[in-house]
Amino acid sequence: MSDTTQDVAVDEAPETIEPKPLSPYDLPGSWYVVHSYSGYENKVKANLENRVKSMHLEDKIFEVVIPMEDVVEYKNGKKVTVQRKKFPGYVLVRMYMDDDSWYAVRNTPNVTGFVGSGTKPSPLSRREVERILGVAKEEGTKKDKPTFKPAWDVGETVRVVEGPFADFNGVIEGINVDQSKVRVLVDIFGRETPVELNFDQIIKY
Repeated sequence: MSDTTQDVAVDEAPETIEPKPLSPYDLPGSWYVVHSYSGYENKVKANLENRVKSMHLEDKIFEVVIPMEDVVEYKNGKKVTVQRKKFPGYVLVRMYMDDDSWYAVRNTPNVTGFVGSGTKPSPLSRREVERILGVAKEEGTKKDKPTFKPAWDVGETVRVVEGPFADFNGVIEGINVDQSKVRVLVDIFGRETPVELNFDQIIKY
């Protein structure tokens, strides 16, 4: 008897199509920038959201956003990540613009007006929206690295808390954010000597 071979059909796995990242620009409505009193952004957001409900404008005003960013700071020699407002004094609103929605936003307490020319503000472009709000990423993807904001300025007096110059005071001469180092002029034996230190080796004086 001769061996016979049979062809076996193998089902190929269906090709997976990666979903495109979602852009906030593609959501219903357009994005407008609203100017508020600085420090009142959260109140403006809460007040406007309440007005939308009470005035039954859910089909015209969809979302109120305060753009935030993660900022790395050094406090008392320790590195901490805090959230800060990207644009203090401004709030973004996604909405369909007409007389009713314009009136609701413009007359919200602590709002000083729309950013734009006259009574007809211009919506943000796609590029502006994605630059400010970013593009939604799939779960599991790496978050953007937080930006670093030094807790000190050049010319500021600081105290050294670690290393051979601990307990000395000095004046910051330069800040290297990439290397997390500062150049400090320390008074040693009556003479100012430049010393390179890590961020966690100094605190505000």
